[in-house]
Amino acid sequence: MHFHFPVLGLYLGSTQILTDASVSAVLFAVNSAKSAMSTSGFQMFFWFALLLCNFRISKSLPLDSDALLDIKGYLKDPQNYLHNWDKFHSPCQFYGVTCDHNSGDVIGISLSNISLSGTISSSFSLLQQLRTLELGANSISGIVPASLANCTNLQVLNLSMNSLTGQFPDLSALLNLQVLDLSTNSFNGAFPVWVSKLSGLTELGLGENNFDEGDVPESIGDLKNLTWLFLGQCNLRGEIPASVFDLVSLGTLDFSRNQITGVFPKAISKMKNLWKIELYQNNLTGEIPQELATLTLLSEFDVSRNQLTGMLPEEIGGLKKLRIFHIYHNNFSGELPEGLGDLQFLESFSTYENQFSGKFPANLGRFSPLNTIDISENYFSGEFPRFLCQNNKLQFLLALTNNFSGEFPGSYSSCKTLQRFRISQNQFSGTIRPGLWGLPNAVIIDVADNGFIGDISSDIGFSVTLNQLYVQNNNFIGELPTELGRLSQLQKLVASNNRFSGQIPKQIGSLKQLTYLHLEHNALEGPIPPDIGMCSSMVDLNLAVNSLTGGIPDTLVSLVTLNSLNISHNMISGDIPECLQSLKLSDIDFSHNELSGPVPPQFLMIAGDDAFSENAGLCVADTSEEWKQSATNLRPCQWSDNRHKFSMRRLFLVLVTVTSLFVLLLGLACLSYENYKLEEFNRKGDIEGGGSTDLKWVLETFHPPELDPGEICNLDVENLIGCGGTGKVYRLELSKGRGIVAVKELWKRDDAKVLKTEINTLGKIRHRNILKLNAFLTGGASNFLVYEYVVNGNLYDAIRREFKAGQPELDWDKRCRIAVGVAKGIMYLHHDCSPAIIHRDIKSTNILLDEEYEAKLADFGIAKLVEGSPLSCFAGTHGYMAPELAYSLKATEKSDIYSFGVVLLELLTGRSPTDQQFDGEMDIVSWVSFHLAEQNPAAVLDPKVSKDASDYMIKALNIAILCTAQLPSERPTMREVVKMLIDNNPSSTIERAKNKTDK
Repeated sequence: MHFHFPVLGLYLGSTQILTDASVSAVLFAVNSAKSAMSTSGFQMFFWFALLLCNFRISKSLPLDSDALLDIKGYLKDPQNYLHNWDKFHSPCQFYGVTCDHNSGDVIGISLSNISLSGTISSSFSLLQQLRTLELGANSISGIVPASLANCTNLQVLNLSMNSLTGQFPDLSALLNLQVLDLSTNSFNGAFPVWVSKLSGLTELGLGENNFDEGDVPESIGDLKNLTWLFLGQCNLRGEIPASVFDLVSLGTLDFSRNQITGVFPKAISKMKNLWKIELYQNNLTGEIPQELATLTLLSEFDVSRNQLTGMLPEEIGGLKKLRIFHIYHNNFSGELPEGLGDLQFLESFSTYENQFSGKFPANLGRFSPLNTIDISENYFSGEFPRFLCQNNKLQFLLALTNNFSGEFPGSYSSCKTLQRFRISQNQFSGTIRPGLWGLPNAVIIDVADNGFIGDISSDIGFSVTLNQLYVQNNNFIGELPTELGRLSQLQKLVASNNRFSGQIPKQIGSLKQLTYLHLEHNALEGPIPPDIGMCSSMVDLNLAVNSLTGGIPDTLVSLVTLNSLNISHNMISGDIPECLQSLKLSDIDFSHNELSGPVPPQFLMIAGDDAFSENAGLCVADTSEEWKQSATNLRPCQWSDNRHKFSMRRLFLVLVTVTSLFVLLLGLACLSYENYKLEEFNRKGDIEGGGSTDLKWVLETFHPPELDPGEICNLDVENLIGCGGTGKVYRLELSKGRGIVAVKELWKRDDAKVLKTEINTLGKIRHRNILKLNAFLTGGASNFLVYEYVVNGNLYDAIRREFKAGQPELDWDKRCRIAVGVAKGIMYLHHDCSPAIIHRDIKSTNILLDEEYEAKLADFGIAKLVEGSPLSCFAGTHGYMAPELAYSLKATEKSDIYSFGVVLLELLTGRSPTDQQFDGEMDIVSWVSFHLAEQNPAAVLDPKVSKDASDYMIKALNIAILCTAQLPSERPTMREVVKMLIDNNPSSTIERAKNKTDK
């Protein structure tokens, strides 16, 4: 007799709980019983068996579901990945959740890199069968709950690359853990030595955290199964314990960016499975031992930025699998091993800033896919290696400041992959092959300061991505090619001190991005092409010491960003166009020409009469006693008495007009103030009246917590914590324990629609180094901004605060971290926001510090979007404002970079931008520049923090000088600033991708 159970299929379909194994168990029980029972008895047995099975399988799922929904409640999911985490879906269907096929228990949660924020719920501890928890590469903050130790089945725990803080709880109870990655967060407190109890670990990442400074725990050597160890940048000091070198299974060893000392360890040669060694940016000394060559699997080796010395052992050339070899910024000497030329997998080779000498390995790159080579700032001599681009992979060729000689190899003419080609400051001679001028992917071509001859080939027109071209201080001849006009992205062209002849090509006028044109000290002739006036981004124009003739073209008046103009030592004639006075020039030299007529008075004020000397026909109109005492080279112009009287009358009219305008403006100001007081009175009346029907409050919330408009607008003057150019700031403790926020009551604005557009944009900004805007409240003429509250105040005050015994609150490590944080916040505004945002008021009082001294860029009251905004109103703070803003109201990203440079100088010197101790009218930039000119950089460093960090501070000082360059074009981008700070400071935050895969 054969039984059919259609009800069984219906039941399974509706519950979606029974697994295949469960169904088999039921059917087995049914078939066993059906022959021994009556039909009615059998049916009762069937339903009983089915219910038992269903209970066994599903009993844990309600608990798992509740836990997961609670976990979701603590997370912010802007991209809605967790949309199916709801009561209508089984937990096993939740995004990123894995269940056991047999029991149905949740055993895995993988939510890495999906833009999550929020905090970690303690409900994870309810998932007793959880084996894998991966939340890496998000923006989750807060602390890690200690209850996570209850998940005793965990095998993989990855919380890396988040914003987690506090002391990490003891999870030594998780004895099944195989992978523990907590790297790239902001954990603090003692180094978690308890990890050495997790004997089953194969991967351990604790790097890039803020643990207390301390020695490397010797017990790390107890983790015999480790294959990946990342302890970079977590404040470790001293020598690496000998026990670590007994970890013979280890493939990756990373102690980078710490304060590791001692001689480079020979014992590392015992670790035969190593394929990656990262020990860069420490204080290692001694030589690289020849035993290193026994690590035959070694692929990546980086010991840069240490104090290593001596010659490289010849045996290094035997590391056949070597792919990355970085030893830059040490004190190595002697010749490189010739065997390096036989490597077949080499991709990146960097030895810059050492003392290597002699011939370079001739075959380097011949058999390998070399992508990057930087051998700058050494003493290599002889012929340049010919095979670096043999396999057509080379993108970065940097060989500046060596002693290479002879002709540059023609083999590089076909290296069309090159992006950065720099061989300046060598002793090359001969010509440069045409193909090397035409590099379609090149951003920089730099052949300056050599002995090259010949001309610039017309092939230069193929370098369409070129940004900078440096050919100065050579012996180039011929005409500048007209094909230069094709380089639409060119920003800098420096061809000074050569023997170029012919006319300046008018095609240069096509270069709309060109900011820096230096053609001085050549044999150029003919007129200055009027087309140069079309270079709308020009900042610095130098055509001095040539044989140029003709007049000064009026079209130069179109160069509204021009800051420096030098046309001295030519044969230029005619008048100086008066219209050029509208340019906001700070550096002028028209001397040694054949100019005539009056010198525009504004130019005399800027440059003095020396800038116009040796022009027999020039004169000045000012005949006052003051001029007679100061001017020595220029004669007075011949003016009639009538003209003098007319000028006096004009001056009188100007004075009368100015006085009248002043009185009128004063009256308007008084009237405006009275209107403001009246509206303020009316506003307070509306509030006290309990919300009149005429006044409607509009609250727009961008981030939690929940806010009550009545609570925000009823601010107590006793909680006033600041007052600035855009409004008053109050500390507000929300009711019902919802936390503390900062509320800014903005001054009255008429352009409410514009304000609301800007606020909406700023409310969407999500970056750990930008103060979070929680909400915007508007009603009538009143506007309130609600920000997150930070406990450590602003940077200006923190720099000056001290602990007991005169110790500064901000040591150098904290200052470095703050500098990198601010730089990353600005970089986000400039490069990652669309459209880009210019802050326009970066200063130390607008940089706030949270409890972990993480920098938060604040006060966007005068920030502007680059797209669709003229940025044409006065903005900024004295001492922080870029010099170009004195003559142009057009703020750019480079204005922000100057202001950041001033903040960096504050961190380095401990002084304010306009410190009273500066002599005369000096500001911090000129004061620092003065001491640098005196070759005394240490004199400007803050003595409270420079004792143990002077080398790093001087490097940071150089970055600040770059940021505060007088010419905007000379300042780096914010992305470049971040990279320089990371490269030059041990405490800078580095989000470094860590390759965990075995070879």
